[in-house]
Amino acid sequence: MNLPLPEPTPVSRPFWDGLAEHRIVVQYSPSLQRYIFYPRTLAPGTLADDLEWREIDGAGTLYTFTVARRPTGPPWADALPQLLAVVQWDAGPRISTELVDIDPSDIRIGMRVQPVFYDLPEAGITLLRYRPV
Repeated sequence: MNLPLPEPTPVSRPFWDGLAEHRIVVQYSPSLQRYIFYPRTLAPGTLADDLEWREIDGAGTLYTFTVARRPTGPPWADALPQLLAVVQWDAGPRISTELVDIDPSDIRIGMRVQPVFYDLPEAGITLLRYRPV
């Protein structure tokens, strides 16, 4: 079974295009003076229309995680365990992702992580995963 993949929208396209170039670009609101993630058309809270795309390095800290030893759905039956995570970017927002290159017993909340660009050329998309620094 094929894994379900993200489908970029007109609003999220710059994020996905950045990943294809192995860059992480996220929205920034000058009026809020902070980065925003997930992609949207207006700044949260103020509804300001000043969002602009800026590059970040993607470095961050593991905020939380779960080790899924049973498939989270049929497409992941052969991808166990799944190391599902939320990373707090140094730039501010959090992103849901997967951890790679680590044994589940070595995962610790607060550990430093770095981005891994996972290219899927047959699908025309690049996914963002994380590994320990």
